[in-house]
Amino acid sequence: MKTFSEKEEKLNSALEKLKNLNFVNPKLKEHTDYLDNKKNQLEIEKLQLEEKYRILLSDYEELKQKIKEKNQTQKNRELKFNEKIDELNQETDILIEEIDKWQI
Repeated sequence: MKTFSEKEEKLNSALEKLKNLNFVNPKLKEHTDYLDNKKNQLEIEKLQLEEKYRILLSDYEELKQKIKEKNQTQKNRELKFNEKIDELNQETDILIEEIDKWQI
């Protein structure tokens, strides 16, 4: 029969081996690293897309303002044009009246 010290020595050896065991699954670690890398890549892409969106939004606002200004300019031109037409119509009416006076 084995002595108590031999049993204790074997038990301590077994405990030491248990302490040194690695309970981490290497496949799980690889998968976690892969997912972490993907997450970082997606965050970078998200930031890039957000920046592009801000630029597009800024461009949109700028173009919207330009269109508004162009429309206002066009309306002003139309008003002036209509005023000129009215003036010409009045002058034409006056001329026609003058011609009619001379023909009588």
